[in-house]
This record gives sequence, C-alpha cells and structure tokens, in this order.
Amino acid sequence: MLTIKKLVTGCMLSVLISACVSNTPGDNQLTEKEKAENWKLLFDGTTTNGWHLYNVNTIGNIWLVKDGVLYCNPNLDLDHGDLASDDAYSNYDFVFDWKIPEDGNSGVFINVLERKDIATAWASGPEYQLLGDKHPDASVPNKISGCLFNFGPQLHPAKNKPNGQWNHSEIIQKNGKIKFFLNGVLTVEQDFTTAEWSNTIKQSNFKNYPEFGRYTNGRIVLQDWTKGVSFKNLKIKEL
Repeated sequence: MLTIKKLVTGCMLSVLISACVSNTPGDNQLTEKEKAENWKLLFDGTTTNGWHLYNVNTIGNIWLVKDGVLYCNPNLDLDHGDLASDDAYSNYDFVFDWKIPEDGNSGVFINVLERKDIATAWASGPEYQLLGDKHPDASVPNKISGCLFNFGPQLHPAKNKPNGQWNHSEIIQKNGKIKFFLNGVLTVEQDFTTAEWSNTIKQSNFKNYPEFGRYTNGRIVLQDWTKGVSFKNLKIKEL
C-alpha cells in the first residue's frame, strides 16, 4: 500500500511539474502575464519580420536568424547596415537579451529619425551601448555597456555577464525621460526634453549633427558591427 501511495504521489508530482514546465514559455515567446499586459514581440525567433535595414526597404543578408537568435554576421562581404524597426515608438518599455564577443562593439539606438539625407542611425538616435569586456574602450567609463554612449558613466555600477552568456537589458521611455538597465541595474536616467540635454549635445562630439537627440519618438535600431552581435527575446510594451 505504501508503495502504491508513493507511486501515486510521484505521478501527481510529475504531472504538476510537467504542467509548470509547459506553461513556462521559451525564448522569443510571451508569458500569459505579458500578454495580459499588452507586451508584443519584436522578434518572433524565426524571421526578421518587423525589421529592415536603415534607409533601405529590404533586410539584406547581414542579419540572419538561426536557432532562435537574431545575429549580425561580421562577414565584410555582405550587405552591411543597421537594423531598424518598421514601427516608431515614443512611450514604451523595451527589453532584450544580447551577447557579444569579448572585443565586440555594438548598441541599440532609440528615437531614430529615418531619412535619406541622414546617412546613419547614430546621427539622430542616442545609443544604449553594448561593449565586450576586452574591447579597447572597455576602460572608458562613458563607453561601457549600459551607458548612454559618450554622455557619462553608469549611474550605478553594472557588469556584463561572463563571456558567452546572455545579458538582459531594458530601456524605458516616458514623455522623453529615459531609463537604461543592464542585468537588472539602473545605469542611466536622462530627460531628452530639457535645455540641459540640448546644451550637453552642443558640447559633445555630436554637436555637428543637427538632428541628434532632438526627438522623443522614432525607430529602434540595432547596430551592425564587424565583430558580430546576437539578440533574442526582444519585447516591447507601449506605455
């Protein structure tokens, strides 16, 4: 009888575990809670739907999808270009996972104005920096991962996960006020609507780019880089 009870208990436990596992989404999927909160996937894990090369209507051949990962191929013979979201966003919570080679350098641009007379995404869009720990700029405080690129050090210290592991990042923007998070740590707070921000731009190396940092609405852009970079679990909730 004891053996039967143990068997029944074990079976029930297995069913409960299986149910929990089956209700836990994998990569590039939304939980029931996220669906209820109106989160949307910006990457479905199998296609590049919803994205295009900056200032180009096609996707090109540099960005590819393999095993549920959106990957920027570093092959110099391919059609290079930053990857822009089809839609523009203003108030949102955007999360994404990423990893990069130890000497890699990439980023995510926000509030990007896509226009033929603006040659690059960084000429209008401020950048959430992604940087490998052995890149030459890894010792420069305003250029490490989680920074608002070239506009100051992290607000609170945060580190990349060990090489080869996935990092988790978050960008929140509401009424022009942004927050950056790296692996759960708040690294940046900035208000893009203030005179202080405008004056900071005028004193930076972006001062000769008249459209830079002027907008609180625009495309989200993933930066192409010759060392390669990988993304997954790109999700957004409009606020």
